[in-house]
Amino acid sequence: MKKPSPASRSKARRFVLQALYQMHMNGDSAVEVFAQFVQDNDMKRVDTQYLRDLLLGIDAGRVELLEAIKPRLEREVSELDPIELSALLVGAFELSKKIEIPYRVAINEGVELAKQFGGAESHKLVNSVLDSIAQEFREAEYQARSG
Repeated sequence: MKKPSPASRSKARRFVLQALYQMHMNGDSAVEVFAQFVQDNDMKRVDTQYLRDLLLGIDAGRVELLEAIKPRLEREVSELDPIELSALLVGAFELSKKIEIPYRVAINEGVELAKQFGGAESHKLVNSVLDSIAQEFREAEYQARSG
């Protein structure tokens, strides 16, 4: 099996953000939303396995991910825009569970999702929170890149 392209992973992240948003708004389960997205969207250039891993992993680890995010916010999680929260969940999951993804890629992808779908200043919050999470979860990698 060939290695997925960065573009196919980016598209998977974009679908995960949209799926998390739909779950937030409608209360649908991750399994239902994944099946619906695969059925309703062109997945030819999407890393669907990564999409599935991210969506189900974020859903299963939501409490743990929120515990990583909460202390880094200047407001309550409930006050976050659903897009900001979704971008933070994607980035926090990659930083904590997908060690093969370089931390800078995880942060950049989260920031790009916030820029593309979030409010005008969302990307600044996402960048700040994910950078802080990277310093904790990827300490050695973070120190090696910045030191």
